[in-house]
Amino acid sequence: MRYSDHMVTPAKAHQVSASPVHQVKTVCWSREAGPAGIRQVAEETAIALTYDGTTQAVMMATPQDLEDYAVGFSLTEGQIERPDQIRSIDIVRFDEGIDIRLWLDDKAAARFRDRRRHIVGPTGCGLCGIESLAEALPAPQIVNGEARFDALAIQAAQQALFARQDLHAETRAVHAAGLWNARDGLVAVREDVGRHNALDKLVGALSREGRAGGASLLLLTSRVSVEMVQKAAVLGSPVIVAVSAPTGLAVRVAEQCGITIVALARQDSFEVFTHPRRILGSNARPLAR
Repeated sequence: MRYSDHMVTPAKAHQVSASPVHQVKTVCWSREAGPAGIRQVAEETAIALTYDGTTQAVMMATPQDLEDYAVGFSLTEGQIERPDQIRSIDIVRFDEGIDIRLWLDDKAAARFRDRRRHIVGPTGCGLCGIESLAEALPAPQIVNGEARFDALAIQAAQQALFARQDLHAETRAVHAAGLWNARDGLVAVREDVGRHNALDKLVGALSREGRAGGASLLLLTSRVSVEMVQKAAVLGSPVIVAVSAPTGLAVRVAEQCGITIVALARQDSFEVFTHPRRILGSNARPLAR
């Protein structure tokens, strides 16, 4: 897989930042005083994902780990089945944002064109480029991993993730996704202003290294929506650990595809919403469906 990254000569004064952090001036208010200050804020950029010359999606994301994002998004959105189906990636930076241009092998390109033919037309619902409600909730991949974790492992994983959230420590404005297992500890972490983007970047980073999510905890700093469960299933993660709560649909889909959801995870407590057999010592029961 070939990569290139270059900037198109700007036609306007504004230029897209390649840094994930932007420095701004602030006025700090407190009861004592209101001095001027400097604050590091997370950058947010429009990023287009273009396959063989056709733009499929435009997302707002943090402009870092873009190759990981390209591969992860392509996998979780079903554009490819394996990373090696991407022949090359060109990252082109414009005034308005960044265009990630992916060039697919023949099989993936034919599949992409076929999907595009089925969504072109005036009657589509417009949700993420699909045309029917059934396509909004495809059957998830089944996750069969039987690795088990105790409370100490979950706490250790969360502490490790917190220590590696460098961009969040600087800006206090981004989400993180990480993968942890008992043998290797924290395998990888990716951060982004968008929780979906952070997970896509993690999926891309792991898949590029040939790693799967089995026998590991998938750590999220966000709520667990159905899309996060679907992406976890693509990664093959048997257990999601999140600091916030899941949605009802996420619980039902996780139950269906075999994923354990551990949510509302704190230093001294957490709740198990689905498949509690993987959490040692858990007396939790899945929520009523």
